[in-house]
Amino acid sequence: MTRLANTPLSVLDLSFVVSGGSGPQALRETIELARHVDALGYERFWVAEHHNLPSVASGAPDVMSGQILAATQRIRVGSGGVMLPNHAPLMVAERFKVLEALYPGRVDLGLGRAPGTDGLTSHALRRRQDVDPGDDFLDRLKELMLWDTGRWPADHPYRNIKVMPVDVKLPPLWLLGSSGYSARLSAQLGVGFAFAHHFAQHDVLDAMLSYRQGFQPSERMEAPHAILALAVVCAPSDEEAEWLAGSVDLSRLKRDRGDYGPIPSPEEAAAYPYSEADRAHIRRGREKVLVGGPEKVAAGLERFLDATLADELMITTPLYDFAAKRRSFELLKALQAAPVDA
Repeated sequence: MTRLANTPLSVLDLSFVVSGGSGPQALRETIELARHVDALGYERFWVAEHHNLPSVASGAPDVMSGQILAATQRIRVGSGGVMLPNHAPLMVAERFKVLEALYPGRVDLGLGRAPGTDGLTSHALRRRQDVDPGDDFLDRLKELMLWDTGRWPADHPYRNIKVMPVDVKLPPLWLLGSSGYSARLSAQLGVGFAFAHHFAQHDVLDAMLSYRQGFQPSERMEAPHAILALAVVCAPSDEEAEWLAGSVDLSRLKRDRGDYGPIPSPEEAAAYPYSEADRAHIRRGREKVLVGGPEKVAAGLERFLDATLADELMITTPLYDFAAKRRSFELLKALQAAPVDA
């Protein structure tokens, strides 16, 4: 029996706009994908917060989470994540307590430290909040947790403010990270941790293993739970997967050079006039995406699980073709029923 067969699979979807498509289409497809993976038996479905990116339709993970919860039956749904520097902690507490009240036991609150956008847009998001312009993530996180526990100091001015609904606790907290900071902080606080390997520059083993080794049990979580987020393109054959992944390669190439346009089609990717420098950049980028047929993908996932000791895999598949994306998640889930030996 392989590790993959016993490891929960989850989904991260960013509501990517595709070439020739629209924002509303991207949002509808996110909800449809959630229905699809819910029926397949995936563990959870997370949506992200990004701003001022033409390729990403949603900057409101709380709104999208509510829509997805209403459209699904079983799967856990949440934010991957709410970018806490952009929001008043009280507002985050209110919105996610409402979701938890409506869908008890199915909501996750994933929190990120980055603004999820460029500097100017970040300023626009925060300009009416009276805060230090520096990194105040930890202060905001502590405040959010106090809104949940109510354990304010006796002389704190917020002590008598009640977060409604008052008889509902916040859903489980997860810290998201692409460096070692969130891994260490998650371990110290005793909450879940999700590492974004699909774009992180930090060493994945350091982040995942340091979280597990440093974890301190808390009233929120008794044992560590580390999610590894990976970009995966799975198709019936290696050749078809490579064709589909052309969209991923060109999109990453353009994004790394400041062009955040819609996801190109495989045909657009095949026709693009790549330079040798472009092709070298794409080869390096392939270290962040697992591409292949079922056998190749299964072997790759097993290697990640063996090395990182991940408790859960969260898959993102930024493909142009929605039918191919659905099929990729079908093939991944089927690997658990009849896993291919690595």
